[in-house]
Amino acid sequence: MAAGIGALSTLMLRQSLVDRLDEQLTAASDRAAARRQDANPAGVGLAGSQSSDSGQDTTRPGADVAPPTDGAAPPAAPKGDVPIGLDAVGQSTGTLTVIASGARDGADDSGSAVSTVKAGYIDDDGNYRTLTDAECEALLALEVTGEPVTVSIDSLGNYRVLATEDSASGDVVITGLSTAADEKLIRTQLLAQLGIALAGALIAAVTGRAMVRTSLAPLERVADTAEQVASQPLSRGEVSIRERVSAADIASSQEIGQVGNALNTLLGHVDDALTARQRSETQVRQFVADASHELRTPLASIRGYTELIKRSGADAVLPEDAVHALERVHSESVRMTALVEDLLLLARLDAGRELEHGEVDLVEIVVDAVADARAAGPDHTWELNLAVLEPPAGLSDEAADEFVPEPTLVVGDEARLRQVMVNLLANARVHTPAGSRVTTTLSRGEDGTLAIAVADDGPGIDPAVRDRLFERFARGDASRERRTGSTGLGMSIALAIVQSHHGTLSVDSRTGTDDHGTTFTVILPAAPASADAA
Repeated sequence: MAAGIGALSTLMLRQSLVDRLDEQLTAASDRAAARRQDANPAGVGLAGSQSSDSGQDTTRPGADVAPPTDGAAPPAAPKGDVPIGLDAVGQSTGTLTVIASGARDGADDSGSAVSTVKAGYIDDDGNYRTLTDAECEALLALEVTGEPVTVSIDSLGNYRVLATEDSASGDVVITGLSTAADEKLIRTQLLAQLGIALAGALIAAVTGRAMVRTSLAPLERVADTAEQVASQPLSRGEVSIRERVSAADIASSQEIGQVGNALNTLLGHVDDALTARQRSETQVRQFVADASHELRTPLASIRGYTELIKRSGADAVLPEDAVHALERVHSESVRMTALVEDLLLLARLDAGRELEHGEVDLVEIVVDAVADARAAGPDHTWELNLAVLEPPAGLSDEAADEFVPEPTLVVGDEARLRQVMVNLLANARVHTPAGSRVTTTLSRGEDGTLAIAVADDGPGIDPAVRDRLFERFARGDASRERRTGSTGLGMSIALAIVQSHHGTLSVDSRTGTDDHGTTFTVILPAAPASADAA
């Protein structure tokens, strides 16, 4: 819209300037005609009526002559090659005059007359100048219509010219005014409009951006509220969503108010659902803890009575079925006791109960756990790599001999950390075929952490099982036969213990034909220096 208005105003200005210039051109032509009438009342051909002081004919443009003096009466007859009328009072700089006497095409009707031309213009300094023959020919080629037209002169630029015929002499008289001043004004107008348009666009952009940011500020705060809620760990544990969209942002606009109210309603429902979930999980954990605690006593009694019968009735002769049943009761009581202890431990860990904290030497735990696993699974190959005690690569022989390893201490519960190792090694022994190689490596990370890796070359873990490996009661086979004696709690217990020590437990398994095996990695923070000193 603004560009259209600017273009229209420029066109109107140009047209008005052309009309004004045409009026000035008509006035200049009238002044020149009056001057010629005063200088040649007899109506003799004007282009050839003047001669130089030497009496020679001056039919070609000659030297410059002095310009007219504003307000002074012009001489009766100008000298040199200045066309009569160009020196008229009131003629401005940039005015040109061409007077042609005789036939315009170089010959009269009989083909013998030759045209005589006088041409000149007033330059910017007020001096009279002549036109070239080519410029004269171009101007004389115009039709005598008595209407102003626009032409381009090589050395002078654009001119508005008026071609008329002198009423007294019949000569063709061409009067012109330069359009340079008007064109400069139009260019200035265009540059001003462009500058105003750019400034307006810049101001509009800055103002619009400020208005948009101001209007969208409440929406940004709504988004910040959603991001704060999304960044919270909602998958487990006690979670309470307190973030809400403020009343001021809701009242800022109708649209933002609708979004804010909808988000607040959603957050309220999610908070209620999380509270209900947490209440249900707490009840389940409490039930498991209570049931496990209550089952410990009867299971201990059953186990004790079976052992008592075996000891006191060793000399008695019992039926074979009774002996088998007694052994089954004893084995199942032992398995149930282990299951109850595992459930009770998980309930305590879920409740956030503090474990014992003290300095624990991981080298001792790893060595003992591998020794126990070697005794429990003699059909496997058990290897131990204590890389944490070896000097780093690149040391000289002398420096390697003097190398003293840093203590491999962590702060935690020794019994629980031993249980982690037992579960990992038992998992490798149970879920790999006989003859498999199991390597346990203790190393130190670049960030000072201690890492325990238990790697086997078994068939690997099915990807479908790997995703739920650390879930409770997750087993390699979906059946309930428990041929391996696994309860499905070993990995979940190991993960809970490691996390309670501010560590991580991860698994990497490969099931390819040539590349297969599983690696469990436990990373624990090393004990601080103050603990080492103690």
